[in-house]
Parts: sequence; structure tokens; C-alpha cells
Amino acid sequence: MGRAKLPRKSTNIDMTAMCDVAFLLLSFFILATKFKPPEALSVITPSSVSTKTAPEKDVVLVTIDKDGKVYLSVSDANVAEKKTMIDAINTSKNIGLSDAEKANFVNIPNAYIGAPFSQLKSYLDKNPEQLRNVIKPGIPAVDSTNNEMIDWFRAAQDAFQGRKMNILVKGDDASKYPSLQGVIIALKKNDLMKFQVVTSPVPPPLGSELYKAQQATGTKAVD
Repeated sequence: MGRAKLPRKSTNIDMTAMCDVAFLLLSFFILATKFKPPEALSVITPSSVSTKTAPEKDVVLVTIDKDGKVYLSVSDANVAEKKTMIDAINTSKNIGLSDAEKANFVNIPNAYIGAPFSQLKSYLDKNPEQLRNVIKPGIPAVDSTNNEMIDWFRAAQDAFQGRKMNILVKGDDASKYPSLQGVIIALKKNDLMKFQVVTSPVPPPLGSELYKAQQATGTKAVD
């Protein structure tokens, strides 16, 4: 007796559950991702061939813009050190900062100092939004008789006592040498002989020793 032939039907897969899972995962990654905050001070750093990344913890960052103005900032995570620094500067220079003004330096993300001691009180009285529209004179560092970076480095050195302080210098490619020289002099005055220069990494030239070493080990220059 012959077998009855069943009609062929196309396979139908319900994708509803998979789409729900995909959207849940997408929502999770969007909410969990930490985006890099915009830089408070934008500079174009010179390029260099390097495989070493700059540290992100316990950082004292000196930034020099294209006009040669010098700015100072400390890692947001180093709240205690920032508080010690601003307290020391406030006392030694008799600036008369209020608790709210000192809190602006300590607590506001990406806060940096861009004014001389004589203008520090009015500078810290402003929030980040207001500071964007303020002409920032920078910290005096070029004049050897009035290099205020010496005092800032001294305060930072005392604040980080017992811990490793990572000093980074980030200069614009168009900045002038006297500003960098003033920063280096301030470092030497505090016996701080080691610092790192922040640059934009580029791949090593083809055929160079570093290129051959990277090809052999399978490593690449870190961005």
C-alpha cells in the first residue's frame, strides 16, 4: 500500500525572542559604556613613534597650548591630593579662597588651573560652563622671577608624599619653547627630574628596527 505524501511546508522560525535579547544586550552595553569626557583644554600634540601609553592614575598634567599658556590639572580620582594642594597654595599665598572655591578645583571633573595667583580666587569662583567663555591667561612660567609653577609643583610634591606622582607634560605642536623651559626649570627647582611628554603615536617607519621587532612579536604601536 502506498504511503500518503505529506505536503511540504516552508520552515518558519519565530525571531521575536532573539530580537528581544539583542535589544536588551544593546541597551546594556549603551548604559554600561563609559564615554571619554571632552577635554577641558584641547591641544594638538606632536607625533612620535612610541609603544608606551601614558599613565591614568596619580597624574599631574601640565598642558601648554599653542599660545604658550601653561595650565595645570590633577587626576579626578586624586581628591585628597587635590584638596591638600589647593589648601597649601591658599595658605602659602594668602589668597583667601572660600570652601566653595576650593571645592571647584577638587570636585569638578576636568578642572584645571589657568590663572596666576592674583586671579585664582575669581577664576575658581566660576563653573566649567562659565570658564569656557573666560579668557584664560595661564599660569606664569616664562619669567624666571615669577615662575608660579615652582609653587604648584611644590604643593603637588607634598600632596603626593609617599606615593608615586606621574608628571605628564602635554604641549601643543605650535607652542613655543620658553614655556616648556619654564616648566622644566620649575621641575628642577623641586628636584623632580622625571616626567613624561604626551605625544600622538604613529606607526614606526617600514623597515626600521622597531617595525621589525613589532612584526616579530605581533605587537603594534599603542594609540
